[in-house]
Amino acid sequence: MCVATRRGTGLGAAEPEPQIISLLFDQPQELKHIWLVFEENEIQRTQEFALRWSPDHGRSFREIVRQQWNFSPPGTVLETEDYTVDLSDVTVLELRILPDQSGGEARASLASLRLA
Repeated sequence: MCVATRRGTGLGAAEPEPQIISLLFDQPQELKHIWLVFEENEIQRTQEFALRWSPDHGRSFREIVRQQWNFSPPGTVLETEDYTVDLSDVTVLELRILPDQSGGEARASLASLRLA
């Protein structure tokens, strides 16, 4: 992900194209909870994201969730996702974001990602 800050919080892409955020763990991790927060205050759009994980350093992946969300500023500007999971031996966690299904100029952004 080519990162540019957006109002000082979270991550924002520099270009309007699909983005991938990969967390690579030195030691296999156990995950019980994943929180994601996306924010869009300017552009009406439909975003899709997919969250997946790998137990073998990225040789294979298992999808956790794939979801679409409609941002409609100024009313609907925040998407909060809260997933209870039971994952062990996680070596890679990957978030793929398609910022605008219509191919518009929206840029991917992630306000918050928390793991437990």
